[in-house]
Amino acid sequence: MFFLCLGVALFLGIHSVPSIPVVRERLIRHAGVQRYRGLFALVALAGLVLIVVGKSAAPMVALWSPPLWGFKASILVMPLAFVLQVAAYFPTNLKRFTRHPMLWSVAVWASLHLLTNGDLASLILFGSFGAFAFFDMWSANRRGARHADERLPWWREAVVVVVGLLLYTVFLYFHESLFGRPVLSYWSL
Repeated sequence: MFFLCLGVALFLGIHSVPSIPVVRERLIRHAGVQRYRGLFALVALAGLVLIVVGKSAAPMVALWSPPLWGFKASILVMPLAFVLQVAAYFPTNLKRFTRHPMLWSVAVWASLHLLTNGDLASLILFGSFGAFAFFDMWSANRRGARHADERLPWWREAVVVVVGLLLYTVFLYFHESLFGRPVLSYWSL
């Protein structure tokens, strides 16, 4: 559990630096933009590796029994997280309605995984990421995050939805080999 906690702390810790502009600017001034970005990427990668190692080695400590309907709900709602994630990287009209498609994607992903996993390691991982997503939205709003103003052609949303659904299908199919949980078998519950 130590490596999981350390990984979450490193990953979310480095991602919280932009929410403290004084610290971010001091780091950039001291190290330069390129070194700051490189350090940011290295710390985030180290955190991610520790999360994967820590989660896979964490003992099963049950805290609650996930509801059976939660598995089907997750399979049906999870495509939204993928579409929002893709929308974060492309100019779309969705950004006229939310300033934070990526953070909403993380919040949906984390919430759905908490709905289907009732163990301590999952609470640490998904609970931390979900809480951080809401904190980061609040922080970005305080720093002046704005909605997009420009109306864009509808086909951009269509592309984002198609790409998001394709990615979801790939993750759904390979979920067991990537993360050790056969998601599709839960559909028959």
